[in-house]
Amino acid sequence: MTSPPLAPVFPEVTIGILAGGRASRLDGRDKAWLQRGGVPQILRWQRRLAAQGGAFLVSANRDLPRYAAHGLDAVPDRIADAGPMSGLDALAGAAGTPWLMTLPVDMIEVNDCLLRTLMHHAGTHGAFACDADGVQPLVALWNVVALRAGAGHALASGDHAVRNLQQALGMKRVDFHGVRFGNLNTPQDLDDAGIAPD
Repeated sequence: MTSPPLAPVFPEVTIGILAGGRASRLDGRDKAWLQRGGVPQILRWQRRLAAQGGAFLVSANRDLPRYAAHGLDAVPDRIADAGPMSGLDALAGAAGTPWLMTLPVDMIEVNDCLLRTLMHHAGTHGAFACDADGVQPLVALWNVVALRAGAGHALASGDHAVRNLQQALGMKRVDFHGVRFGNLNTPQDLDDAGIAPD
């Protein structure tokens, strides 16, 4: 007899992974499918975080059937060429929960209490993370209603800076002292993480 699936820790939160970038510094390699230890980045995050929230979404703009084949719900940008703001807009439009936690697919590590800590500090306006490397605006917990309106306004006005949006929304900075999330931006980053070149 199999055990019933565990209830999500935070059913009011959608986990949203931002995987819609062009990876120009990696010659266009799709970061979502870079493998570390034989596991693609996007599946690593699904296994790590999906059970924490009520839903799991991916902001992606290519190979959408590949996500579907792995049981992942991928949503494309509604407005092209606006950087991460387009991904935030797409995730906010698709989220069916009051809260959305985002993180970029190319992050290397997060601490186990990330969502819990952001929830603790979010209040009604949301929160974003700051690690040992500085502010990480895409590692954030968003009020979905506020994000839908704010991202829409940002895209319409041409101000695509995520930090400006967070300031406008009154989101709180949360410091993760001694933690470094890291990312996979350059060939050297891939080498350091043990990811083989194509």
